[in-house]
Amino acid sequence: MYQEKIINPPSGYLALALFLGLLGAAVFCFALESFILGGLLLTLNFVLVAPGLIIVNPNESKILTLFGKYVGTVKSDGFFWVNPLTTKKKLSLRARNLNGQQLKVNDKMGNPIEIAAVIVWQVNETAKATFAVENYLQYVNIQSEAAVRHLANSFAYDNMEDESAEITLKDGAEKVSVLLEEELNERLSRAGIEVIEARISHLAYAQEIASAMLQRQQATAVISARKLIVEGAVGMVEMALDRLSEKGIVELDEERKAAMVSNLLVVLCGDRNVQPVVNTGTLYN
Repeated sequence: MYQEKIINPPSGYLALALFLGLLGAAVFCFALESFILGGLLLTLNFVLVAPGLIIVNPNESKILTLFGKYVGTVKSDGFFWVNPLTTKKKLSLRARNLNGQQLKVNDKMGNPIEIAAVIVWQVNETAKATFAVENYLQYVNIQSEAAVRHLANSFAYDNMEDESAEITLKDGAEKVSVLLEEELNERLSRAGIEVIEARISHLAYAQEIASAMLQRQQATAVISARKLIVEGAVGMVEMALDRLSEKGIVELDEERKAAMVSNLLVVLCGDRNVQPVVNTGTLYN
């Protein structure tokens, strides 16, 4: 595995001054009709001096190879002179966004879901990105898709499917993002890629089960709400009976208590407004 070697070549301004000096000397020789010496100086200038001049822009690098051997990487921005026989390849060090496509996969419980991720990454080791993989851009795309698929297979969509799950794709966004980032860094380290941030950008049930899952979620919500309403109603009925008994407002036998409990539960648990009925007789008539 290639290890990155950072080099700091000499300033290119000295080489530029030498280039201009040799160019002036060649012109002077041509003026004196010394064509051989002038041609030699021009050849030396354009073969050994000029090809070694390089410009490295901010957040860019130049990878240098000499006859198939890795020489080093220039990461400092500026104007430099390097061995003119080396091959120079530019490689960007800027952060890049990968907006992954929506993937249709199965979650841990086997339900088909749609998932996509946004990944921010940059080249950290230029030697690995250049020599360890065939095409580092394609490598990032394929490995990112594989990591997202593996993540989706490892967790349930939500707690309705797996009530014992500590982390779900829907509710554990922060933890899921951390796990995705760790897996991506592990997968992409071979190519010298560093993942700065990774987050789930799209998460939904697949279309063929989305309607059924929505009905299930609505039914679960209704059941939870009804359960809470019943618990509250029972507490209120119990409190009403206790207060009536404490205050001695009215003495109720078991049958009247049962009727009162029934009426209160109907009023408190009903989902429609109750129409009051005034009884002008007795409870038994």
